Amino acid sequence: MAGTNLTRVEAQERARLLAVDAYDIELDLRGAQDGGTFRSVTTVRFEAREAGSTFIDLVAPEVHEVVLNGAPLDPAQVFADSRIALDALPAGPSELRVVADCAYTNTGEGLHRFVDPVDKQAYLYTQFEVPDARRVFASFEQPDLKATFAFTVKAPAGWTVVSNSPTPEPPADGVWVLEPTPRISSYVTALIVGPYASVHSTWEGEGGRSVPLGVYCRPSLVEHLDADEIFAVTRQGFDWFEEKFAHPYPFAKYDQLFVPEFNAGAMENAGAVTIRDQYVFRSKVTDSAYELRAETILHELAHMWFGDLVTMEWWNDLWLNESFATYTSIACQAHAPGSKWPHSWTTFANSMKTWAYRQDQLPSTHPIMAEINDLEDVLVNFDGITYAKGASVLKQLVAYVGMDEFFAGVQQYFKRHAWGNTRLADLLGALEETSGRDLKSWSKAWLETAGINVLRPEIEVGADGTVTAFAVRQEAPELPQGAKGVPVLRPHRIAIGAYDLKDGVLVRTRRIELDVDGALTDVPELVGQARPDVVLLNDDDLSYAKIRLDEQSLAVVRDHLGDFTESLPRALVWASSWDMTRDGELPARDYLELVLHGIGKESDIGVVQSLHRQVKLALDAYAAPAWRETGVARWTQATLDHLVAAAPGSDHQLAWARAFASTARTPEQLDILQGLLDGSHGYEGLAVDTDLRWALLTRLAATGRAGDDAIDAELVRDPTSAGEQHAAAARAARPDAANKAAVWASVVDDDKLPNAVQEAVIGGFVQSDQRELLAPYTEKYFASVKGVWDSRSYEMAQQVVVGLYPALQISQDTLDATDAWLASAEPVPALRRLVVEARAGVERALKARAADEAAQRAADAS
Repeated sequence: MAGTNLTRVEAQERARLLAVDAYDIELDLRGAQDGGTFRSVTTVRFEAREAGSTFIDLVAPEVHEVVLNGAPLDPAQVFADSRIALDALPAGPSELRVVADCAYTNTGEGLHRFVDPVDKQAYLYTQFEVPDARRVFASFEQPDLKATFAFTVKAPAGWTVVSNSPTPEPPADGVWVLEPTPRISSYVTALIVGPYASVHSTWEGEGGRSVPLGVYCRPSLVEHLDADEIFAVTRQGFDWFEEKFAHPYPFAKYDQLFVPEFNAGAMENAGAVTIRDQYVFRSKVTDSAYELRAETILHELAHMWFGDLVTMEWWNDLWLNESFATYTSIACQAHAPGSKWPHSWTTFANSMKTWAYRQDQLPSTHPIMAEINDLEDVLVNFDGITYAKGASVLKQLVAYVGMDEFFAGVQQYFKRHAWGNTRLADLLGALEETSGRDLKSWSKAWLETAGINVLRPEIEVGADGTVTAFAVRQEAPELPQGAKGVPVLRPHRIAIGAYDLKDGVLVRTRRIELDVDGALTDVPELVGQARPDVVLLNDDDLSYAKIRLDEQSLAVVRDHLGDFTESLPRALVWASSWDMTRDGELPARDYLELVLHGIGKESDIGVVQSLHRQVKLALDAYAAPAWRETGVARWTQATLDHLVAAAPGSDHQLAWARAFASTARTPEQLDILQGLLDGSHGYEGLAVDTDLRWALLTRLAATGRAGDDAIDAELVRDPTSAGEQHAAAARAARPDAANKAAVWASVVDDDKLPNAVQEAVIGGFVQSDQRELLAPYTEKYFASVKGVWDSRSYEMAQQVVVGLYPALQISQDTLDATDAWLASAEPVPALRRLVVEARAGVERALKARAADEAAQRAADAS
């Protein structure tokens, strides 16, 4: 990986020595249309608490000047490995000036440069988290060395410059001078530069306060930009967060910029949030996509307080940054007046938490409060534990201390630490004050240990059908081999729901909320009551735990899972059944039958789409090979049947069309795809628009029914950057050995593809029904992966390491090949972690496949 890997010890020593005051940064971006490099001039004022030596960070092809306190230093002597040595610093104030040529990137890191194929104009944006401000200006690159930042930018005529401070009127000379920011961390500074289009509005607060709002995108996307909807969600967030946080929005304006080829979902730059421009929907999408976009918008807005105003001292508390933003964004959707998504906890249970459960069962599982020793540790920790498990635990903490008490503590936290840096203890201390709870043991059990608990009901029923004994058993399964730590039983705040069938629907007839602690917790409230038809532990999804149903409850939901009157209990049972499938407790064929029986009654479109993805994975990876084609045929026919039966123009119709397009395989099914594409076949209300056309064509290409000519023709219809990415994926999907070899070489042997195109190519290359064609690439992967890691930036290398791992080659041979490489290649910890996680997927698939094969044998024997 490029660049020196800053360690926590180094950061602590630098923070002990220095206090940073202000940066003045001058960038000359007038040559951005042509790319290459740009001139960067940094002047930083800081103070050393005592005489000593340290360094400042910079990634640059060339450094021209380094001047410390008026004395020139030789760049050749002081600049190496992304650091400029600052030796023999005097105690007291200092000023450093660095003049360098920095490079535009196409990797989504540093200053990313993109040329829109529609208007041929260049568009720039920065992405600095975790250590990439140093790619644009010299900086003390760690969160606890806050400072003010004043940018001066030379830009081409007609371009706009957006940063953390308000955008001034366009200057006649093309030199944009922006006001200094408040004291913030370097990783949340930002510059977005180019001929972006924009729409503006305001948020009006109490007492006449007004915050300017802006939404930006490329002109080629303006026709699809639903700015009013984006502003509506944003205002909802402002209203709710200002009430709950009791602290005014801390910056002068709030811009949201939809930018191309963005690696993440969004980034919380102070007052200038960047968001991937796939969220500007150019084709019809389901309401689930709008809900996800709204959650992203609210997540980043929450960061303006928790992350930007008050910032973690070091990356150990990255989880708290992300978990807090996730929890509060979903709570806002669930509870804010007028929200379109009051069911957002259903979505959370069915998507975010399944991500957390998966991550927590990998050999790389770690405590929520992870031990972050260096920057590479941070980069691989943007995971399901940092985001989803952390948010789940915060949700439990809110249930434990009370929502009012929780937000009262948060308000104290903001008042005490505004514009500063904190540790977890600072937040917990405030919450202890407002709730009266001792959170030290809670923190130790939940934040400092790894792994997941399983909760099972233990029910005894008398001859008359009444409950004679009821308890909740908590288990702490062994951690995966290679994981650090030991299994731990934890305190859980849960609800138990009792559901009965009434007129064909499952209605909750009783709810009990209690603390579960230790291996066995008695529940006397249910003793003497009639046995419910379904007993659901962790009802309302208050805690973070895998739940299991007792045999009678499981038998009822097999026939009536779709009959719960509310979406959240359905989502919890769906999630439990999927978890059982992944654990090899429920054979893949039985999971398929469960879904086929209940999905037609599932009203929540987000759950429906999750089930589509999970069934496909179950069939691809967990089904017995001898039965897989039978299961796939059954599923594919079901997707077509549901497509035909769906209400015209509905979200369900679109979701089923996409599910069918992803798995169609027979000549007759592929004829339907071709007919939808050329207009000779159709379904009332189904708009075969741009993105759906690409989905149809990519499947036809993957099955050999469409070649380069058809892909080229579609690209003529859609000559956009998104079209180019779709076309690259479709070409990579073609089932031809020579084509696969060329695609592999374009990704592995060459490093010229932009990040978004590389991602699309990898996605197209790996097709689940091309296992035999892809088998030779197992050996090629292990021969090349270390070289890729050593020669590329983190984002680009991670795409290759994860995306091209031979996950479809589900065999002991793949595990053995992985183990041999791990033993011989001596990968650095971050690379080792990614490969070990990928290996765990194959190991899990083998276990689940064995369960499905056992079900086949049992069926044959009967």
